[in-house]
Amino acid sequence: MQFSEIIDALKSFPIATCLTDDELVQIIKSGNLKQIPKHQLIFSEGQKSNELFFLLKGVVKITMNTSDGREVIKMILHPKSIMGEHSIAGEEIRANNATVMTGEATVLAVHIDVITEIMGKNPKLAFCIINFIGKKLKYTEERLESLVLKDARERIVQFLKVNAQSFGQAVGLELLLKHDFTQQDIANFTGTSRQTVTTVLNDLKKTNKIHFKRKAILIRDIAGLV
Repeated sequence: MQFSEIIDALKSFPIATCLTDDELVQIIKSGNLKQIPKHQLIFSEGQKSNELFFLLKGVVKITMNTSDGREVIKMILHPKSIMGEHSIAGEEIRANNATVMTGEATVLAVHIDVITEIMGKNPKLAFCIINFIGKKLKYTEERLESLVLKDARERIVQFLKVNAQSFGQAVGLELLLKHDFTQQDIANFTGTSRQTVTTVLNDLKKTNKIHFKRKAILIRDIAGLV
């Protein structure tokens, strides 16, 4: 990516409203632009937590591994997302993994010292980061409530609706969700099994609520998807 493309991409991040043009340039010049292939790690559990990552292109899953070796997906991130924000809150060692789900992801890695230096001069950025972390905490609480209060089908349907409403493309009155997650990814995210995901998707297809193929899901009526 050219410098102008990177700065245009960063300006589309919500947090950019709290940064001056000079501060954006400082972040880019001090950062490390990385292109990371599918299935490769951006960062992993046990690594030193000293960088913030701006996701410019691609889709990334944030995961943790259980003691019995299972993967739990905590979050699926799309462009304009920030990763590794726990380093701002004092995390010293990474507790999560960040893995590329698409063919390739482009991230700008910025050392936390650069961010804290800007925060020291720009109090507005500090408030924006607090707001950003607060929204992620709210999202985490909602995920926990879903796992506790909703059954497997409801969680899978909610996953489809949230992703389609956030990242889908309107096709007439329908929504087309192009994606790179597998049925196992959906299971890991919703706390279900791959077999349950397959059953629910096939049932939704039989009742003409969705149509799906390997990398796309067409939702006929988002309001009627239950």
